[in-house]
Formats: sequence, C-alpha cells, structure tokens
Amino acid sequence: MENLTPKKIVAELDRYIVGQHEAKKAVAIALRNRWRRMNIVDSLKDEILPKNILMVGVTGIGKTEIARRLAKLVQAPFIKVEATKFTEIGYVGRDVEQIIRDLMEIAINMVRQQMHAEVKSNAKKVAEDRILNVLTGQGANLETRLRFKKKLYDGELDEELIDIKVCETPSAPIMEIPGMPQVGIANLGDVFSQFLGKDKLVLKKMTVKEAMKVLIQEEAEKLIDQGKVTRNAINAVEENGIVFIDEIDKICVRRENQRGGASVSQEGVQRDLLPLIEGTTVATKYGQVKTDHILFIASGAFQISSPSDLLPELQGRLPIRVDLLPLTRDDFVRILKEPETNLIFQSQALLATEEVDVQFDDAAIEGIADAAAHFNETAENIGARRLYTVIENLLEDLNFDADSYKGKTVRITKEWIDDKLQESKQDLNLKKFIL
Repeated sequence: MENLTPKKIVAELDRYIVGQHEAKKAVAIALRNRWRRMNIVDSLKDEILPKNILMVGVTGIGKTEIARRLAKLVQAPFIKVEATKFTEIGYVGRDVEQIIRDLMEIAINMVRQQMHAEVKSNAKKVAEDRILNVLTGQGANLETRLRFKKKLYDGELDEELIDIKVCETPSAPIMEIPGMPQVGIANLGDVFSQFLGKDKLVLKKMTVKEAMKVLIQEEAEKLIDQGKVTRNAINAVEENGIVFIDEIDKICVRRENQRGGASVSQEGVQRDLLPLIEGTTVATKYGQVKTDHILFIASGAFQISSPSDLLPELQGRLPIRVDLLPLTRDDFVRILKEPETNLIFQSQALLATEEVDVQFDDAAIEGIADAAAHFNETAENIGARRLYTVIENLLEDLNFDADSYKGKTVRITKEWIDDKLQESKQDLNLKKFIL
C-alpha cells in the first residue's frame, strides 16, 4: 500500500478500464488517504473520516468496475449492493445493516483463505500422511510408505478410489430477523461440538486427488486460529472495507412528484443509510463492527431525478461527486483493444479451447465499435455492455458450429461484420436482434 501512490493506482485501473480519468482520480485519492490516515498520530487518526464518493453516469460506463478493481488492487473486503433491494426499518424486507453483515462474511472468507495459504504446506503434510495410512495401512513399513509416497507425488494414484473419514459440517437453515444478525439453527450445536473437541467424521468414497483437496482444507482449518480470523476480518472491514451502493437514484424522487407511499419508503431507506455512511456500530454474529472508516461509493444514472433530489443529509455524506462521461465510438475501439482482458481476447480464448483460431482485423474491430455506437444511439444507451450483445450476435453461428472449424483459422473482416449486422441495422425493431 505504501508504494501505491494515486498515480500508480490510476495506472493500474487503466490496465482494465478505458477513460473515466476523473472517477479513477477520485477513488485513487480516497484510497491513498486511507494509508495517510494510518500513518499519523493516534489522537487525530479517529477524527479523519473517509470522503465518500457519488458517481453519476449512465449504465455500462465503468462505475462498478472501477470500484471492484480498486478493492481487488489492495485486497480490501468489497461488496456491491443495489439500493432498491432494501426497505426502511419496520417494513418487510432487508434492512441496510445487512450490507455490513454480508461484508463481514466476505471478509471472513478472505482472511480464512489468506491464513489457509500460510499453513498450507503443513496441512498438506498431514493430509498426505492420512491418505498414506489408508493406502498402506498404519502398520506398513517405511519402504512401502516411501514407495506409495513417490507414486502420490507423481500423480500415479490420483484416480484411485479410497474410503476415507472426513469432517462433515451440517448445513442449517438460516433465520433472518430484521435488525438482527443471521442465526443458523445448528449454530449452538456447532459451538458445543467445537468446545468439546468433537468433529463428526463421515466415511466417504472419493479419488485420491479429491481426498487430498478435502483433507488439506480440513487440516488447514484445524491449524488456523479461528479467533484471529474473526479479529482480522473485523479489522479489515473497519479499516479497509469498500461498499458500492448502485442505483441510488432509484430511491430518490423529485420533490414535485412525491405522493407518499413508495416515495415515503424510499426516503426511509435514505434515512437508514445516513448513520451507516456517517459511522455507526452494526451487530453481526462475529461481533460489533464500526462503519466510521468504511469507504462508501454510491452511483446512479440520475436520468429522471438528480443528485439534488437525495436527502440533503445524504448528499452531505457523499461529498465527492464525479460525473462519468458517456462512451463514444472511439472509446469502444479502445475497450476492444487496450484492456488486458478485453472482449476480443476473451472470445479468442473461448474458441481456442475448441482448437479454433479466431483472428480479428483492425477494420473489423472498428466495425464492431461502429455497430455498438449506432445501436446505443438508436436504442437504449447501455454503454460498454452493448459490445457484449454485438459480439455475441456476430459470433453466434461460429460458437454454435465450432466443431466444424476445429484446427482452422477464422478471420473476422469488416465485410463479414457488415454482412452479419446489415439486417439488424435496417430493421426498426433493433431489440429483436441485439437485446
């Protein structure tokens, strides 16, 4: 994190996302300010709150991807939620505090995976011993065990079926009570089982390869400190958590259009979000979680309403506003060429599994961009997502008949694209062909 200056953060985001420099700059500064806060005196540290961000722009222009890539860059707990999925406290449905509980689950899994990686080598040794005991019997001599161990390492026994005892965790239905953490019916029994050191072992038949994966996971779980997992996860959420709230424009109504009913509930969700974003304490099944230093990024198209229609208090808790620009035809060309995991590369990789070599001419890529821009102008503007629909439409026959092209090279040309899209462009009902 120390070496991740705002310029480097933007450069990393540029590897996957085209344009939107202002939005990238805003999130990069917000992320850097976290590191700065952690390196100042303790007396001031708690007073410095994150500058939450409001992204404004139509769908498909990179709002979610910027936040997701940002979190992945620093391995921060990240969750994306839709504002429309929540209801005001007192109504039937999910309350906004569930966002933090879900974020905690994500953090627990992240920390557990990290700690599993740290003890994997030790866990693997124990797992190997358990499998060798099954293959050779516990009374086998050293020479026999070494012979089977070599076969195990060489993968010669991967498909051998063995009967082995593994821990089985009973799945329990989850009871969700508004305003309370999720509670599993079997949780109490699990607590007593752990306290008494009793694990339920079940004899299962599986291949050696499958058993190795299961046993490594099982032994790693025994080696890690569960209390440390919880403490580290809470700290990760409180200090590094990122919450992306999408479609926030759908829970605000223009003042002149308010008639009560749904608009009252929508404003209720906004009011419930206020303490969460400003800083409160949420009860989870892992303990109390403070939201003071979680970074909240809200986004919306605001085509019918405007950011000023949000509650003034909520606007004040989203002080950084960024307007994302609509994508142009030239942006589409760059999106198809520049990102490391662009759609052209993805399409080629998928068909390469069928031994079909697909090559796109530069003129063909520009033709795809032209088509996407045309359809966005004449139908709904869905941003870069239009590229998905155009490419899938173009490659539909090739994907269906891929076995017929096995071992061949297929060149996608501008003429080929024009021929495929001609009927779609001429037809007035574009949705029939593209959406």
